[in-house]
Amino acid sequence: MGDLFMLWLAVVVGCATFSTSAWSVNNFLMTGPKAYLTYTTSVALGAQSGVEECKFQFAWERWNCPENALQLSTHNRLRSGGHGWIWGGCSDNVEFGERISKLFVDSLEKGKDARALMNLHNNRAGRLAVRATMRRTCKCHGISGSCSVQTCWLQLADFREMGGYLKTKYDRALKIDMDKRHLRAGNSAEGRWAPTEAFLPSAEAELVFLEESPDYCTHNSSLGIHGTEGRECLQNSRNTSHREQHSCGRLCTECGLRVEERRTQATRSCNCKFHWCCTVKCDQCRHVVNKYYCVHSPGSA
Repeated sequence: MGDLFMLWLAVVVGCATFSTSAWSVNNFLMTGPKAYLTYTTSVALGAQSGVEECKFQFAWERWNCPENALQLSTHNRLRSGGHGWIWGGCSDNVEFGERISKLFVDSLEKGKDARALMNLHNNRAGRLAVRATMRRTCKCHGISGSCSVQTCWLQLADFREMGGYLKTKYDRALKIDMDKRHLRAGNSAEGRWAPTEAFLPSAEAELVFLEESPDYCTHNSSLGIHGTEGRECLQNSRNTSHREQHSCGRLCTECGLRVEERRTQATRSCNCKFHWCCTVKCDQCRHVVNKYYCVHSPGSA
């Protein structure tokens, strides 16, 4: 499942690219260089959104989407793909976003092995996740808001919702034992095999992986694993998720570390008053905050 951490990040970047591209070209016709400038900007924004969402979804996991997890660079395929794109009208924006996502993410796969096939499958599962989370939105028309006539359209979900949806897919991802007979040549951005042919039809929308993950507890620079020593966790916190409530056990105790409490002072606004007109003035109050970190026990290596 070590593959899947990286693949989740790649998938969510692809989804963000899809979403940003889909909405950035709304309501006007674009072709040639203008389209190129717009969708390269969208890809950059989508990639950044994907990385930030990855950090949010994995904030309390052992692997927490570190800065060096995914190096996104402008590659040759993206540099030369800007000509001949024509798009017009709201109804096609999702298809446009999907095409841009394919152009950028799928064409990064140059191999012809099981890993490349897995990546392509997961890329497609990510695009299906964007469609699966779309919602029907309607606006009423009529006298005095009678709603005798409605205008309805499909709207992309908030990206946080997409991230949560993909995280759920990640948590129940399927391990696949690849049959090499399913692999065949033709792996290129323009014409490649269908990834779903290698998996069960029912797995089309699921994330898949080939290998189990390491435990990510211990620092290993050669594998790019930072370990969990020094990580902050949550303890005795109210209104937190299940993952947050159990973060100290997962990050510290289960990795052979102990939880250390540290008391720090923080400043926050307090005694705020409204002054006519129209400002709010606050005092700055100090208070003690308890934070918890994973550390080695005394005498341990």
